[in-house]
Amino acid sequence: MLKNLRIQNYALIENLDIDFNQGYSVITGETGAGKSVMIGALSLILGSRADTSVLKNKDKKCVAEAEFDIQRYSLKVFFDKNDIDYDEITIIRREIMPGGRSRAFVNDTPVNLNTLKEIGKYLTDIHSQHQNLSLNDNEFQLKVLDAFAGLENILDKYRIKYFDFVKLKKEYRELTEKAKKEKSDLEFLQFQFDELDAAKLKTGEQEETEAELKQLNHSEEIIENLTYSYSLISDEENGITENIRNSLAALKQIQGFFSKINPFIERLESVKIELADISSELESLVEDVEYNPERAEYLKERLDTFYALQTKHKVNSVEELMEIKEKLQTKLNEITSYDSQIAEKKKQLEKTEQELSETANILSQKRQEASAVSAKEITEILQRLGMPNVKFEIKRQDTGEYTKNGKDKISFLFSANKHSEPKEISETASGGEISRLMLAIKSVISENTALPAIIFDEIDTGVSGEIAEKIGMIMKKMSENMQVISITHLPQVAAKADTHYKVYKIEDEFDTRTNIKKLDEEERIKEIASMLSGENLTEAAIKNAKELLK
Repeated sequence: MLKNLRIQNYALIENLDIDFNQGYSVITGETGAGKSVMIGALSLILGSRADTSVLKNKDKKCVAEAEFDIQRYSLKVFFDKNDIDYDEITIIRREIMPGGRSRAFVNDTPVNLNTLKEIGKYLTDIHSQHQNLSLNDNEFQLKVLDAFAGLENILDKYRIKYFDFVKLKKEYRELTEKAKKEKSDLEFLQFQFDELDAAKLKTGEQEETEAELKQLNHSEEIIENLTYSYSLISDEENGITENIRNSLAALKQIQGFFSKINPFIERLESVKIELADISSELESLVEDVEYNPERAEYLKERLDTFYALQTKHKVNSVEELMEIKEKLQTKLNEITSYDSQIAEKKKQLEKTEQELSETANILSQKRQEASAVSAKEITEILQRLGMPNVKFEIKRQDTGEYTKNGKDKISFLFSANKHSEPKEISETASGGEISRLMLAIKSVISENTALPAIIFDEIDTGVSGEIAEKIGMIMKKMSENMQVISITHLPQVAAKADTHYKVYKIEDEFDTRTNIKKLDEEERIKEIASMLSGENLTEAAIKNAKELLK
């Protein structure tokens, strides 16, 4: 229930702090006193949008804060899910800054506007005149029927299946479209793969081939220079080896009496051995190098294949071509596996649709059963509200397709006249009739809705006398299950309340302000009497007020 409301710097309100009681409460006051301003501030707390136009003093922030007792409403799971500190006495605060920035807090935890709206749905239903227009909306009508039938759990189960079904259906459609498109490319992709596969590409092959071809193209020059170098080292008369041998022989002649020469002799011996190895290896190299035009032609063709493929695929190496081949292989495997993927996806889709259909049928059956029962209860209430010839029916139609709410379209059909067939509400109901119909609906679903509070903003507009008294009685009855607060101009409605509040306006030469107070018994008698007779209170009005309060 709403325990307390505090408002600062909002519209006509400078500073307001009021406690509310359980049961049935009414708020009265002269037109323009600011009753609906309070509802606007409470709507702000529950997530409605706002801007700086709501600031009474444009240089100060607006603060609207409400305290709710939520211990009976199993909301801890919601709080945990949204990382909000749970408290049985929950405080929601909304602040609007002079610059236009808005902040919201639940138990001092910052929350965004969507979270605020979501929690607001669990706390308070604010019914204003414009909400009567929703009676013409088929989705609202469906929500009413589901609330009466208590279908929330089944509907949650259905929606899980529905969104799974929508997701699978989208995936199946995208998969089949992708398969169709890519299968048309299969022949071209296969050709590209076969071309790369036939090339028998190997890592590093291009560099090796280029090097070998370069050697073959210069084989004569290589042989000539290898032979010349070999002869310079190994020639028996003037070769380097022969000269070193002669040098060693000369040095050894003085070795016996000139010891300093020994290291040079050792070094020349090493050079002699090294030259012998070089000479031998050069001789082998000469034998290995040969001019082979057939091999050169093969290598040239091989390189031409590499270069042509690289130009075609816009890459610069054999390794990149091998990566493309691997990707083509993956793509070909994917395309050839589409049939099995589609078959598996179709199987999942059919299974989910079967489960969805079963749950949708349960919803339809329960809605059909609830239609007659709820229509009967609403009709009985409307008859008590001065419509003895009213006809109210709830019609269910199968839409033939799945929606987030099932496969049903719900229509409310209404007629207030004895000889008229019930039709769509928008075609037959007057403003006063719609108000009474909405009250009857709220009354019926309140018994099946775990909602802490409901607020009626002048739902009794357009009625008076005995009907007004009946409206008050219905609200009183509703307050057995939830807190009911009604803003009203009717003394008959106000007299049924457990608690009575008056909104009043304070005007002086500097400012106009709205405030509210809880009336004691004597003040309440005077307020109802003034609602009956106007500002000039008469003994008769006082007497009538006392009678109404009895």
